[in-house]
Amino acid sequence: MPVYELLGGLVREKVVCYPHVGGNTLEKLVDNTQKRIDEGWSFIRLGLPTEGQLIEPRKAARQMLRQCEAIRQAVGDDVEILIDIHTRLDPPYVIPLCRSLEQFSPYFIEDPIRSENVASYRQLARHVAVPLAIGEQFASKWEFRHLIEDDLMQYARIDVCIIGGLTEARKIANWCETHYINIVPHNPLGPISTAACLHLDLSTSNFGVQELVRSPNSILPDVFPVQVSLVDGHLLPPEMPGLGIVFDEKAALDQSFRMEIPPQLHQSDGSFTNW
Repeated sequence: MPVYELLGGLVREKVVCYPHVGGNTLEKLVDNTQKRIDEGWSFIRLGLPTEGQLIEPRKAARQMLRQCEAIRQAVGDDVEILIDIHTRLDPPYVIPLCRSLEQFSPYFIEDPIRSENVASYRQLARHVAVPLAIGEQFASKWEFRHLIEDDLMQYARIDVCIIGGLTEARKIANWCETHYINIVPHNPLGPISTAACLHLDLSTSNFGVQELVRSPNSILPDVFPVQVSLVDGHLLPPEMPGLGIVFDEKAALDQSFRMEIPPQLHQSDGSFTNW
């Protein structure tokens, strides 16, 4: 029996997803966006621009505005834009940015500020009108508590692999439902995470859109010879038992370990900031 049946059954026939889109120039960004639209995607995610490991908040904010303007001028409303600040800005920078981005009608702005201080989100909510997506760094339902109960976000970025698995994720999703908050599961990982998110999305009524950094079969096809299916920017319900994927333990043992260290962003004066 598929996991989504154990979670209550299907509430939708497919799950809409979004990829990450970037480009070294505005022209390349627009071209990459159009390619994604041609492939069937209807949502894209843009990250706050950096110059290698250098970030200047006000300059990055201006570049973000130019990117959104270029995409809207090129493709109109054919695509939903999701903007990930990745906790890199503080309220003095992010409040003007959010207000300026309203004209481009973003689907949401993700992690505009750091997550530790809920009071700062109260300040932000008083000043901006764009939907906010928060929570990918949280490791328990208790960290979501004030954001849910005080209605400080419109989308919950639950990470199934961090939060404690599908059972805990479902508890948070149900809690969010009572406040009309949709879930947008965080998924920067591989086939297991993607499959787990898919089953949660398929069986949860208050679902928005699913992050899909790595498309099925683009990563470790030897280790996971059977993965979930992606068609026109949508993941489809598996019919196999469990998560609907196959793990080849022998092939996994043949893989060598490779460590990836994320960049450490800094400003021009040498001070470090969040990645």
